[in-house]
Amino acid sequence: MISSEQTTYLTQLRHDLHRQPEISGEEAQTAARIVQELTRAGADQIWQNLGGYGVAAEFRGTKPGPTVLIRCELDGLPIKEESTLPYRSEVEGKGHLCGHDGHMCMVMGVALGLAKRPARGRVILLFQPAEETGFGAQAVIDDPRWPEIRPDYAFAYHNVPGRPLGEVGLRAGPANCASRGMQILLHGKSSHAAAPEDGVSPGAAMAHLMQHLPALSAGTIRDADFGLSTLTHVRLGAPTFGIAPGEGELRVTLRCMTDTRMESLIHETQAIVGQIDERLEVAVNWHDVFSTVVNDIGATDIARQAAHAQGLSIHEMDHPMRWSEDFGRFGLDGARATMMFLGAGESQPQLHNPDYDFPDALLPLGADLFLTVIAHILSAHAG
Repeated sequence: MISSEQTTYLTQLRHDLHRQPEISGEEAQTAARIVQELTRAGADQIWQNLGGYGVAAEFRGTKPGPTVLIRCELDGLPIKEESTLPYRSEVEGKGHLCGHDGHMCMVMGVALGLAKRPARGRVILLFQPAEETGFGAQAVIDDPRWPEIRPDYAFAYHNVPGRPLGEVGLRAGPANCASRGMQILLHGKSSHAAAPEDGVSPGAAMAHLMQHLPALSAGTIRDADFGLSTLTHVRLGAPTFGIAPGEGELRVTLRCMTDTRMESLIHETQAIVGQIDERLEVAVNWHDVFSTVVNDIGATDIARQAAHAQGLSIHEMDHPMRWSEDFGRFGLDGARATMMFLGAGESQPQLHNPDYDFPDALLPLGADLFLTVIAHILSAHAG
């Protein structure tokens, strides 16, 4: 288990990472620091530039057995941090305001704990790029070296502000919602504001979309048919008084509990888009596509047993998180995967808030819980 000296090291490492956040697709220096620390920890093999700037490290047991993957994220956010902390972000307009700096350091704590190798099998520590945009997990899986790494089990955490510090949230089945961004581009014809009839304005079409797309929201997060359609951005023409607009853009985020429900929600949105003025050119683009995270029953039970063994409070969740995570891709790839949730404190600012900061008290707790999960799986295959 993690010592007080190791906890001090992990805390300093988190503060260093916090000062220099890099957003999705730009995590070069963060990855280089992680490689440096994994090398120091004595990893048996390190893969670099996985699916971008991803890093994976292998810790091998002495006998054959299953592969257990522990995953965290490298990227920060394009949000300005508002803080007086001595280790606040030094990069203008960017911050580790989702806790990925803390997630990395909990996993680095696992590397320290694996100085004594498992008797069987192997552990892969994955520092994944581009989680915030939804591209990173699939990019790692698509990397031609992934077959060397592919796990039998996969586990990850996300910290949860508003829940008691150190509480472990568990849910078999859907654990994070599917979501995707829908960008609708409309192109007509501009005209003089004195003669709008000479042009084709997308204004009426946008008003129709703004009214009917959010109306697709249905149910609550506890309902199987839950769907949420959130209007996030609207732009119409140029900010002038003399031009009737000829183009516009609208963005909506779709969110639901299952991938099947997402398909039906997409069909409903496309039906609404199909109702707009046929004189307009319409293009629909999809961004930030996240599948549902579906927790494996058996793997979730292993996490539950590990939390009990650590004497941690367990929150049996009756509904998934509304926010999304691309960790679900590892389950779709065949791993018995489970996303766990760690309480970050009831008075902790929420994720993506400018004053959020990961609580250092979770570092040894999270590392020890991961190590207990690993020991449970690999010892179960001994003998």
